[in-house]
Amino acid sequence: MKNLSDCHRVSIAPMMDCTDRYCRHFHRSLTRNALLYTEMVVARTIIEAHKRGDLSKYLAFDPFEKPLALQLGGSDPKELAEAAKIAMQYDYDEINLNVGCPSDRVQSGRFGVCLMKQPEIVAECMDAIQKSVDIPLSVKTRIGVDEHDSEEFLIRFIDVVSKTGVFNFIIHARKAWLKGLNPAQNRNIPPLDYSRVYAMKKRFPDFKIEINGGITDLQQCQSHLHKLDGVMIGRAAYENPWILSKVDSLIFNCKDPCDSREKLIGDLLQYCEKLSSSGIRLHNLARHMSGLYKGQSRAKHWRIKIQELLKKNPHDAEFLNKSIEVFQQSS
Repeated sequence: MKNLSDCHRVSIAPMMDCTDRYCRHFHRSLTRNALLYTEMVVARTIIEAHKRGDLSKYLAFDPFEKPLALQLGGSDPKELAEAAKIAMQYDYDEINLNVGCPSDRVQSGRFGVCLMKQPEIVAECMDAIQKSVDIPLSVKTRIGVDEHDSEEFLIRFIDVVSKTGVFNFIIHARKAWLKGLNPAQNRNIPPLDYSRVYAMKKRFPDFKIEINGGITDLQQCQSHLHKLDGVMIGRAAYENPWILSKVDSLIFNCKDPCDSREKLIGDLLQYCEKLSSSGIRLHNLARHMSGLYKGQSRAKHWRIKIQELLKKNPHDAEFLNKSIEVFQQSS
């Protein structure tokens, strides 16, 4: 497989209700080298699914998606260790702990970004996971939470957690407000502070420090990579996926897999046929492709037409070709 450390140079952020297995297949068709992440999966959910016998619903993926990291959510060291061990049967390349999500659901479970206030618990969690699996681990966090947003606060968090031997930190360059802002607002309202993340790399030069937040194009990625070890792209990659089409050439010095959107769609036809023959509605894939023509003329028309064709026949594996034909005829 590709060198996992190199793949961290650009990664696609874990996003709830977005980065499922269908989205990841789509993104992997655009870049062979960037590291992909699952949606966050709660440790207890994995344990319960394992007991019920429906684990694949939460953890199964196509080997084509690799390199792939599993993001776990939780705050109980024993549960996280057990979930990580169970997940090992699926051959993930890395396990990441979510210490950055500010949603009410996550807060009610006493994990996500609220754990920044308790770095010792995060350390216990990472230590337990590390003892249960033999693959790389990482932590995704923020620069601060609520009134705890000083440089010293973030330094202490990283210092305490790294005592476990975990040295890979992906840092969203905004703090989170647990009260008063919803998750969408927490992605936009708190101001970005890239300098804080840069300072962490200077403070911990031997650690792998990656940046996330507000990154919308590959030129920004290249700029950040002069100072940091990796860049994680989130909503921009989901809303405008074609920006991923140049990741391999611009960041990894490799040939890009697709030189046109039409070629990409041709490459996806076999995958559509596989889904269709398995009785899976093609909407599962198509919903992630609505932004493929963002910034192009009649991009809205593309979104409308793929939905119209899927409503007519949700198992028509040729719907992408038909969408392209309709799109081109009307452009």
